[in-house]
Amino acid sequence: MGQPLLSVIVPARDQAGFIADSMTSLTRQFPDPAVMEILLVDDGSADATADLAGGFAAPLPGLRILRNPAPRGLASARNQGLDAATGRYITFLDPDDWYAPGHLATLTQEIRRLGVDFLRVDHIRHTEGVRTFHRAPQARHGVVLDPRGDIQPSHLSTMVDYPFAWAGVFDRRLADAGLLHFVDGLHTAEGRPWVWRLHLRARSYAVDDAPGIIYRRGVTSSLSQIFDRRQLDFLRSYGEVFRLVAGDREAGRFWPKAARQFLAIACHHLGRSDQMSRDVRRDLRAGIRAAVAQLPAAVAQSGLADLDPKRRKVLTKVLRSKK
Repeated sequence: MGQPLLSVIVPARDQAGFIADSMTSLTRQFPDPAVMEILLVDDGSADATADLAGGFAAPLPGLRILRNPAPRGLASARNQGLDAATGRYITFLDPDDWYAPGHLATLTQEIRRLGVDFLRVDHIRHTEGVRTFHRAPQARHGVVLDPRGDIQPSHLSTMVDYPFAWAGVFDRRLADAGLLHFVDGLHTAEGRPWVWRLHLRARSYAVDDAPGIIYRRGVTSSLSQIFDRRQLDFLRSYGEVFRLVAGDREAGRFWPKAARQFLAIACHHLGRSDQMSRDVRRDLRAGIRAAVAQLPAAVAQSGLADLDPKRRKVLTKVLRSKK
């Protein structure tokens, strides 16, 4: 057989309750599913996730299951899939999400037509049976765009505020250039430096009218619903964002956006910190102080001034504290 048209990377840990939905949706993407290489990375599951996925080997002849004896985390599992991928194009699917029929056929057709490095799409959120439509922050669809041109302005939602790896398809030349990999070991906020790197360094992208990815929200096992130390991964994540921006030839252009993003997310976590243990709260505050110290002083001051009074008061108190 020749090169697969598309590699679909599915990192999964303890998803026995949902994996059949995801796999079933993959059987409905192309007239011939053999054009897909499906890399399911079983990241140390304690349930039957891998066995249930393996039951789809007949309708999905390109299915490969990679097993980790112990969990490595979402970012590392995706990287493992990337390292094994051989397809002309690459996409990601979370194991509790699913596709509308023909979604991937539409995306691969469109990325080939436009010849861009990556293609992004709107998505549908499914929360306790209710579906809502969510647009990517770029309204121009079906045309070639400059990724760097869609990072700013800092006060509006832009494409670097849309860090969902599963909302699009990517030319494998990005993977070959090292632009698709995630920061190893991150359990949360893994998409933040990933999307910044793409928009700083890729040559072209587009947004398509194909909201065929259904993103399941409100799952109790989701890390967004858990308040342990893994929530602090956003600090390491933004350390990488700051490194990328600082090394860019137009760092001054992009610092305000990176700072505003970080400060907003820091306030979000501080607002949830009463659900964290005392030591995690302590490390959260110390980490925020250390991260803000990495920002150019004028950028940090401007970012704080732009916050609403309530959030500015909370964050200023943390920055002035020593505990």
